[in-house]
Amino acid sequence: MATAELARVRKSQVEFKSRGVTCRGDLWLPERGAPPYPVVVMAGGWCYVKEIVMPHYAQFFCGEGLAVLMFDYRNLGASDGEPRQHLDPWAQIEDYRNAISFVETVPELDPARIVVWGISYSGGHALIVGAIDRRVRCIVSNIPVVDGHESQRRVHGERRFAQLLQVIAEDRARRYRGEPSGRLPMSAPDPDQVLCTWPFPEVYSAFDAIKRAEAPRHEHWSTIESTELLLTYTVFPYVTRILDTPTLMLVAEGDNITSWDLEIAAFNLIPSPHKELFIIPRTSHMSLYTERQRLEIAATYTARWLREQVLQPTEAAVGRSDGRRGAARQRGAEAGRRSRG
Repeated sequence: MATAELARVRKSQVEFKSRGVTCRGDLWLPERGAPPYPVVVMAGGWCYVKEIVMPHYAQFFCGEGLAVLMFDYRNLGASDGEPRQHLDPWAQIEDYRNAISFVETVPELDPARIVVWGISYSGGHALIVGAIDRRVRCIVSNIPVVDGHESQRRVHGERRFAQLLQVIAEDRARRYRGEPSGRLPMSAPDPDQVLCTWPFPEVYSAFDAIKRAEAPRHEHWSTIESTELLLTYTVFPYVTRILDTPTLMLVAEGDNITSWDLEIAAFNLIPSPHKELFIIPRTSHMSLYTERQRLEIAATYTARWLREQVLQPTEAAVGRSDGRRGAARQRGAEAGRRSRG
């Protein structure tokens, strides 16, 4: 397999319309293989822009011969849309689906081999898109948010969660009066003193470093209404619709941000026999952003899984043979623990 350092790609900037709003992204075509290429459609999590983490994964995917489209949702990064930094999960899911419509028009891409990939908030989006859009060939969900209300209740604790609900209620009253939604930090260096959506100092330090090094368009705040919408968000009514779509979920052992027990519960409800759960050992949610070794474990595992699913379509259509299952188990043993659905 080509490594991230060796992958060579042809890059272009692209744009597409999503319900009248222009979304912008980066299209990477691999030099390995021949068109039409299978394509991985990638978008990010809470307040992400396309330069956060995704290009590192994309190098591995292009190294296998897959194309990649990384894009910014409306209201974020290079994309148009107002209000800025407003995160509506269903508008983002619509942007995903229109990104799929866009790649169907690109001659170098294969519309029969479209993968949706997401991480954190978009890890949940990928599950929903894969459940409701039959154009999706495969789903990759990394450390997903699967239940916004329960995740927020856990990370804030009883007293702080009550304060968050009060801030949201006051913001709703302001919006009713015609005022814009207020701002809420994504995270803070001292979340005991500063109310924020994801109250972890390591989230703040990781994204601050990424912004400085790779993603200058990242803004570390959202509208308060975005967090209100997060509290209504859940993948559970949708995962039961994933009947036959191959699905890979990657979970960080002991993840206390998006709650690995909730993630595994969502995985267990997917009825598709073509599903796989990879629990990355000794890994936190944020180490998949800050520790290159952990990211490479996840990216390598995903690239190999995608190779089996979309670059070897005959085998993928009938299910992997016992020999391939044994090989996959061996790889899992080498990289970490894994449970198969």
